[in-house]
Amino acid sequence: MSSSNPADYNAHHLSVLEGLEAVRKRPGMYIGSTDHRGLMHCLWEIIDNAVDEALEGFCDTIDVRLHPDHSASVTDNGRGIPVDEVPGTGLSGVEVVFTKLHAGGKFGGGSYAASGGLHGVGASVVNALSARMDVQVDRGGKTWEMCFRRGEPGEFDDSAQRTPNSPFTAFTSQSDLKTVGKVKKAQTGTRVQFWADFQIFPSTEGFSWEDLLARARQTAFLVPGLTINCWDERGEEDVHESFRFDGGVVDFANWLASDGPVTDTWHITGEGTYTETVQVLNSQTGHLEATEVDRVCQVDCALRWGIGYETQVQSFVNIIATPKGGTHVQGFEQAIVKILRAQIEKNARKLKVSAKDGRAEKDDVQAGMTAVITVRFPEPQFEGQTKEVLGTPQIRTVVSRVITDWMKTKFASSKRDDKQQMALLLEKVVGEMKARVSARIHKEISRRKNALETSSLPAKLADCRLEDVSQTELFIVEGDSALGTAKAARNSAYQALFPIRGKILNVQKASTSDMLANAECANIIQVIGAGSGRTFDIEQARYGKVILMTDADVDGAHIRTLLLTLFFRYMRPLVEAGRVYAAVPPLHRIEVSGKGKRPKELLYTYSENELHDKLRELKRSGRTWKEPIQRYKGLGEMDADQLAETTMDRAHRSLRRITLGDEQELREAEDVFELLMGSVVGPRRDFIVEGSAALDRERIDA
Repeated sequence: MSSSNPADYNAHHLSVLEGLEAVRKRPGMYIGSTDHRGLMHCLWEIIDNAVDEALEGFCDTIDVRLHPDHSASVTDNGRGIPVDEVPGTGLSGVEVVFTKLHAGGKFGGGSYAASGGLHGVGASVVNALSARMDVQVDRGGKTWEMCFRRGEPGEFDDSAQRTPNSPFTAFTSQSDLKTVGKVKKAQTGTRVQFWADFQIFPSTEGFSWEDLLARARQTAFLVPGLTINCWDERGEEDVHESFRFDGGVVDFANWLASDGPVTDTWHITGEGTYTETVQVLNSQTGHLEATEVDRVCQVDCALRWGIGYETQVQSFVNIIATPKGGTHVQGFEQAIVKILRAQIEKNARKLKVSAKDGRAEKDDVQAGMTAVITVRFPEPQFEGQTKEVLGTPQIRTVVSRVITDWMKTKFASSKRDDKQQMALLLEKVVGEMKARVSARIHKEISRRKNALETSSLPAKLADCRLEDVSQTELFIVEGDSALGTAKAARNSAYQALFPIRGKILNVQKASTSDMLANAECANIIQVIGAGSGRTFDIEQARYGKVILMTDADVDGAHIRTLLLTLFFRYMRPLVEAGRVYAAVPPLHRIEVSGKGKRPKELLYTYSENELHDKLRELKRSGRTWKEPIQRYKGLGEMDADQLAETTMDRAHRSLRRITLGDEQELREAEDVFELLMGSVVGPRRDFIVEGSAALDRERIDA
């Protein structure tokens, strides 16, 4: 990093490099790691500096570009880094920010009320770990520029090409902040472009476009009104994405949530004060002294519960993500659990909660919860420069008080809508409590390890003999009449049968506790043996395939939909793994007459179109068939040989695999289940009316 001539290594170099040498020697202490994550962390540090300008209201647009020469650039229209001399240093503001550790507007506490940066090391650390960094500042009607090589200020000779390997001359006695252009007097902003140093980062690592988009989207949610434009110029064609959200954390929570709502998305705001002892520089003595200061912490939270059981909690401090939580998340969880426990105890009789159900636990309360928790306050204490965990202890109390006060007001509300939502929320939490207890019991009694455990399964289960899960199949059949035929048609070595009586409970409308109280639903969960909801463990499933075998009529389709709703809502990993199927029984049997030496044949068709095509084909070949053609109304009309050949025998049957693809497909499935099976009638009625014109009346069994 030093100049090639030892004589040029003077006090100026020493003052610049003494801190940055430590960064290059121990980069992991500052950016977490030197792999892909560390490289992206460097980009986040520069972006966060621009976002801090937006938080103070001075910036509304940030442009981020990934260039084909392994560099990245960040441009903002904020105030611009100060270009005048910093008192007592003899250096410009630009050089101080990018070369001095623990320096800058955030560390001193003057220019920023609440920022993501607080140690004053972000920009200088990125500079130290960059093969080259170019900084341009628009301020005072001019464009100023300073360049750095591995943290050292100087000049590059870019006459041939602008690269980190261009000839470099370090400043010796004095640094020079050059003027390279003119701008309008009112135009201000900062542009930073840096090339990662391959002495620090592996040359195989590059910036991740997907990670950049995720971070830009997240930041746009947290800073309403801020536009973040991203460009990826590394491919054959430039890719561009732009983000702006005016709804803030409420929009963020709605975007994160993938299930139907139990409650609205609540926007909880408030603030609290606390005192903190900090070291403050005494201007008279020149020493640091312990001083008590008053702080204000602003809490901004979006919270909703959905019908699912996945938990999504995102937390931020001054818009910096804290993926591992910290005291703000602890305060939030403490408040939510405490107030919901109190409400459940208060309404125990109405909710039918008994001593055997125990108390609500954190997992019960957070099932189906989506929350975005943000706090803003000066000088937060993080555990390490990577800022993954908030450590300021007083914030726990502040957040807990804000959430508790808001929730108490909500529970005390006399509005009909609020009362309804709170009742649904309490019912959901109680359902999760009971589901946890029931799931534990189910797990204990449903695993097939010995004869005693098998005998505890529902009496109607006709189990198979094989223990190898990859080979076994469970047929869920409609009605006891179909069960009798299916027993004779199955291969009992690997095919198990379980009958259900007609239409099971619609679990999209029902609560978890109602589902578990329903004998048909509870028996299906017990037979599969892997639990339900958030406790579902696919490794414990007793069968490799679950096949829904219902009649080929309207009622059969309805029963199949109800069963799929149960699997989607409470045993989704089974569907995601592609282990749930629908059997395809035939609709028609054609008894073709023998002709000459050709014997009599039995042909099966599975749709009206296939039937007509088959009849035309037989007519062309001069063959006749017995009238009337048999139309199967249900599985019970087939004999065992016919059922085996058409629907159960692996060699001849057809199965429809029920699948869930990407996240978009999952959300579409959630929407369809909520439309067809949910408790809101209006959209379903509109769907039926709109689709009625396309209905083929011949397909209705009347």
